[in-house]
Amino acid sequence: MNPLPDLEARRNDLLERMRSIRSLERGTITEQFFHKFRPGEKKATRQGPYYVFSRREGGRTVSRRLISPSEIEQARQGVQAYKEFVGLCQEFVEVTEALGRLERKDVEVDREKKRRRSPSNRMGK
Repeated sequence: MNPLPDLEARRNDLLERMRSIRSLERGTITEQFFHKFRPGEKKATRQGPYYVFSRREGGRTVSRRLISPSEIEQARQGVQAYKEFVGLCQEFVEVTEALGRLERKDVEVDREKKRRRSPSNRMGK
């Protein structure tokens, strides 16, 4: 049984799944809460949650507050799509490595077949 066609089909499927991702966001979404003291109160009141999207750009952390529920949902979907993309990339690497190993193994088998000439054939010439 030759596993090469199965691995190639899996690799093409991974590429197609990567290609189907239309939007992604590298970063994280965190909830922020603030404690605010109001005049006349001894205990601070907690305000929030406020949602913040953060990511690294050029060695610095860049953050932006997400205001509307649709903006929060889009950011969550983008972050999830990025995680899915990274997983697909890792799987692509593994499948491609397996393909390479199988192809190298086939080349080595062909080399061994070429080397295995019997000595009697060479001496008769």
